[in-house]
Amino acid sequence: MALEIQINDRKAYVDNLNQEDSKMLIDIDGKHYEIDIVMVEDNVYSILYQGKSYNVELIPKENPKSYIVNTLYNSYDVDIIDAERKYLMSRKSDDDDDSDSISTPMPGKVVSIPVKTGDKVSAGTTVIVVSAMKMESEYKVKKDRVIKNILVKEGDIILANQILLEIE
Repeated sequence: MALEIQINDRKAYVDNLNQEDSKMLIDIDGKHYEIDIVMVEDNVYSILYQGKSYNVELIPKENPKSYIVNTLYNSYDVDIIDAERKYLMSRKSDDDDDSDSISTPMPGKVVSIPVKTGDKVSAGTTVIVVSAMKMESEYKVKKDRVIKNILVKEGDIILANQILLEIE
């Protein structure tokens, strides 16, 4: 499974191509690396690459997919950005109060639509509930709005970034 990894200000794409015991073939940004990796103690790993040994310490941060990674000479802030993390980041960064539509960044299924076209809704009102990645997410308006058009119905399977509701 390929992962997007944020290392300080750089993004890397990492894929585990093959693994037998401690030996791994990994792809990082299109380049293959054969490594031998062993956990020597909790959160400390020894990596052998081309006859050289590297020790790496992973210190978990408050987010379970974020770490401080220490090597002999350097420290890095590392975030694993999988599909769930992308979804959560997009939900947190969705602060556009002037949007004229409601959409979801992930494919999923419409669970409920507790509003009708023409309804006047107050800030904080849930206008649609979507199930994605085994989680239900409520989409709310951020200020008083009017439901202009509902483009989906309950039970519909939806695509990522598909417009679900239009609002005024």
